[in-house]
Amino acid sequence: MIYERAILALIEEHLTDKRISIITGARQVGKTSILRLLYQKLKSEDQQVFYLSFEDITILASINHHPDRIFDHLRLIPKPILEGLAQERIYLLIDEVQYAKDPTQVLKFLYDKYETNLKIVATGSSAFYIDRKFKDSLAGRKRIFHLFPLSFKEFLIFKKVEDLAVELDVLRERKDYFSPKWNDLKVLLYEYLEFGGYPAVVLESDLMGKKLQLEELKNAYIKRDMLESGVEKGEKFYLMIQLLADQSGGMLNKHELANTLKLDAKTVDYYIYVLEKCFHVFLLKPFFRNFRKELTKMPKVYFNDLGLRNAFVNRYGDVSNRSDRGQLLENFIYCHLIRKYSIEQIRFWRTSENYEVDFIVEESFGKGFALEIKWNNQKPHKKGFQKFIEAYPEFPIYQSGIEDFFKFV
Repeated sequence: MIYERAILALIEEHLTDKRISIITGARQVGKTSILRLLYQKLKSEDQQVFYLSFEDITILASINHHPDRIFDHLRLIPKPILEGLAQERIYLLIDEVQYAKDPTQVLKFLYDKYETNLKIVATGSSAFYIDRKFKDSLAGRKRIFHLFPLSFKEFLIFKKVEDLAVELDVLRERKDYFSPKWNDLKVLLYEYLEFGGYPAVVLESDLMGKKLQLEELKNAYIKRDMLESGVEKGEKFYLMIQLLADQSGGMLNKHELANTLKLDAKTVDYYIYVLEKCFHVFLLKPFFRNFRKELTKMPKVYFNDLGLRNAFVNRYGDVSNRSDRGQLLENFIYCHLIRKYSIEQIRFWRTSENYEVDFIVEESFGKGFALEIKWNNQKPHKKGFQKFIEAYPEFPIYQSGIEDFFKFV
């Protein structure tokens, strides 16, 4: 069974757009499954649709010879746009487009020659390839859809507890509502905080199976990212991920990392670049307007998936009793904020006196809200809150704990 993802509706809407739809995200988050669902939908509508994977070396050899050779593997060939509009549009779904020698040239050539007569939907396992191999920006020719691991609501749907997914929506909409199913939701939230949102992990029924799936992700797929991005000293790279996982939600001090790992600063920079571009970590930038009073430009680091983060530190068990439970909740909230807002809209605030607010969300220029995460809604530092409110009255500040996480996800 293939489960639908929330982003699928947005991609379906884009099928009528002549621009290329590019689906990016970490390995194993479900990009191929989305192509399969799109294929089934278009087939059911009697559209001319074809699916190709660039992992197939025969297909890859063809397109590397010339982009038009891709049609050696299709039953139909689209009509070039210069010859007029075709009576029937062809839909081409390409999986793992980054394996082409020059992905930009392939997509650009096909778009420019066939335009509205050929609609392309392509997936790529990491933005690393789009940055390094997509020499042309494809400006005006593409729209990128970022696929994350399952959100908590999608997690509930994959767990076949749709009634709880509905309950989550009601909790979001009604601040006065006390759900009779809150305890059921909390049990599943703890599972999500422990094992994350990779679809294969969520669908695994037993705890050992979940851990084995995460070990596969941690070892096999991270190794592929390392090999394909040219990372040397793999053991150092792996150790760096463990160090970052242990300090998720903390400040990223590259100099300290370089000293600990006995690596030069350029290598550490490159390793972090690879982790970002392969969608394993996100760097949260500081929010500052006064360079003298507000601290350093060092970012904070968060993981794309909590299960993978926990696998790297080999830390499982009852989330409510873990010493890192605050880190998990903070990382969870961040991962859900970036589904709603762009990465550039989210910041953190910290002063030279170490007063800190976890998240600043700029919904429009100079306006938004601030968010402080405390597991049990412990009282924040009153003076720190007051300093922030005085400096940024246009950003009302809220606090979120485990009991009201749903307000912000």
